[in-house]
Amino acid sequence: MKLNKQDILKALEMITVPGEGKNMVESGAVKNVQIFGDEIEVDITINNPSLQARKKTEVEILKIIHQEVYEKAKIKVNLKVDAPANPKVNEIKGKPIPGIQNIIAVASGKGGVGKSTVTANLAVTLSKMGFKVGLLDADIYGPSMPIMFDVAQEKPLAVTIDGKSKMKPVENYGVQLLSIGFFTDANQAVIWRGPMAAKALNQMIFDAHWGNLDFLLIDLPPGTGDIHLSIMQAMPVTGAVVVSTPQEVALADARKGVAMFQQETINVPVLGVVENMAYFTPAELPDNKYYIFGKEGAKNLATDLNVPFLGEVPLVQSIREAGDVGRPAALQESTPIATAFEDITKNVVQELVNRNENMPPTEAIKITTMAGCSTAK
Repeated sequence: MKLNKQDILKALEMITVPGEGKNMVESGAVKNVQIFGDEIEVDITINNPSLQARKKTEVEILKIIHQEVYEKAKIKVNLKVDAPANPKVNEIKGKPIPGIQNIIAVASGKGGVGKSTVTANLAVTLSKMGFKVGLLDADIYGPSMPIMFDVAQEKPLAVTIDGKSKMKPVENYGVQLLSIGFFTDANQAVIWRGPMAAKALNQMIFDAHWGNLDFLLIDLPPGTGDIHLSIMQAMPVTGAVVVSTPQEVALADARKGVAMFQQETINVPVLGVVENMAYFTPAELPDNKYYIFGKEGAKNLATDLNVPFLGEVPLVQSIREAGDVGRPAALQESTPIATAFEDITKNVVQELVNRNENMPPTEAIKITTMAGCSTAK
């Protein structure tokens, strides 16, 4: 059957543009129609940015052409959104925290990939670079930061600020730290429903005296659930770092973690992906690399999702030992592990600088001190 452009345009006149009340041709939404045998390519531009409107428009175009023109036509719809300059997008916004310049959420799609270890080492490396750093352990059901910073026996003190009682974070290695682990017994399980956990997090965020910080790192729990949304609603997160191993099972969940931050209602820039446990090198064979969990899986994922790859951390016994004794491995001087974390941290800082230069801040969020930024160049 020979297809005719006018027949296709006549069929498209039967579709109403979402939110406009005019048909697709009358409104100018149809930009071009091309025919190649039994193949039809339609270029459409609409103003409604919602996923539902885009999907509905595409389905209606396919249906009407098959119904009114040719049921066996092969149709490709190129749909572009030309939203107004200031669209009313229902973004989740948080209240700014006075004195905190940049908030970085560290997430993983699944547990056991070393997210907390990476967060702890990022924090101490930023401190070594001269930044003022805080760390919020938001993993309510599995807080591990007090052990990793050798402060498991410490308790936050109460201080009076402007007539109000606030929690003073525990500090070690130049990092200010708050965790639910400070308020529960080591043998006590935290059995809380979502609203109770969210309330505890809010108290650690807004009832704490963090002072002036260049960075507040948030160690999120695994997955993409209630705690994550509570964090996004509570504070304006500047950017997110996603941690994964190269293993396919972990990558599948890391992909979901990236997608969560890129949701229209959340819209938190993803600064990049870190590959943990990238390879194993035995101490007695320093030139050998064994890719136990697969090779460059997280690096390839970053390429696929068009987000930066921040670097890789090898599977090394000393990293685990350092975390267990409460002295993060990045504090070691001139070791391959410290160098690896320094490179990753430089990349995080550089991506954050790029984000703040090229994107509007969630609120007024910018790096105010350039201490250590030269290392990112």
